[in-house]
Amino acid sequence: MKRIAILTSGGDGPGLNACIRAVTRTALKQGAEVFGVRRGYTGLVQNAIFQLESRDVGGILGKGGTILGTARCPEFKDIKVRRTALRHLNQQGIEGLVVVGGNGSLTGAVVLHEMDFPTIGIPASIDNDIDKTDIAVGVDTTLNTILEAVDRIKDTASSHQRAFLVEVMGRNCGYLALQSGLAGGAELILVPEIPGPSLEEIAQEVVDTYVRGKGHCIMLIAEGWQPGTRAVEEYLLSRQGELGFDVRVTVLGYLQRGGRPSVFDRTLGTRMGAAAAEALLSGQSGQMTALKAGQIIFVPLAEAVQQLKPLSRNLLKLVELMD
Repeated sequence: MKRIAILTSGGDGPGLNACIRAVTRTALKQGAEVFGVRRGYTGLVQNAIFQLESRDVGGILGKGGTILGTARCPEFKDIKVRRTALRHLNQQGIEGLVVVGGNGSLTGAVVLHEMDFPTIGIPASIDNDIDKTDIAVGVDTTLNTILEAVDRIKDTASSHQRAFLVEVMGRNCGYLALQSGLAGGAELILVPEIPGPSLEEIAQEVVDTYVRGKGHCIMLIAEGWQPGTRAVEEYLLSRQGELGFDVRVTVLGYLQRGGRPSVFDRTLGTRMGAAAAEALLSGQSGQMTALKAGQIIFVPLAEAVQQLKPLSRNLLKLVELMD
């Protein structure tokens, strides 16, 4: 294999550039040519493919986001659209593809593999919802971003005797809320995988926190938890006089996706990128890089995208112990 390409797809996050840099330089060192695809699968369909040299990926290791750009491409589910993408790859003489992204992006890689085009996946999702790997690229930086915000919010909450609802990303997976809530000493953590508590029970937790003499009440809420942050806010405000605390809401939003990647994410992206390039050039396909017990291994892409990664039972038990 003499020509490979790399794309970043789906939601962005810290550490993607480390993957791009590692794939590019590893492949170049082995005598292959490397091409970048702009805006993920959309770039494949639009033939936005260009050659990458070593100098093109210099100085990007510490930058957030992705120099290739990213986008969601729901039309890639159409077989005609995928054939157009493969046509563009073949016209450029590209023989293999590294896909960096979350579950949807990696599912696209599975489909290309099933169409006999060699693909290797790298898990990159700040939600840490990709199965078969201990952690995905971008998670560590995002957790530290959230924790810094929680620590700052706790300072002002204590000064004013306030209860804060802090909403973090996690439409289907509550890992960010669970892990940052544990590390941040939150009084309550609400995740989509665990139903409840009721609005009345949440209000009672705020009251109990006040009665215990605490100067603040911090709640971490994953965006996918139902009935949602707004419902909790409205209910607590309707009972404001009983709570003891004033109620405030902070939605961290896209702040969680940006920023300079941590040492861990730069290293993980580099390790996974190098391993992905080596695997692709050696003829492997349909595999995903994964971190298991500190080691980079490969797992079948089809297995990795079968289900979302479940929350750690050990973390859930630890949260209960700290309550």
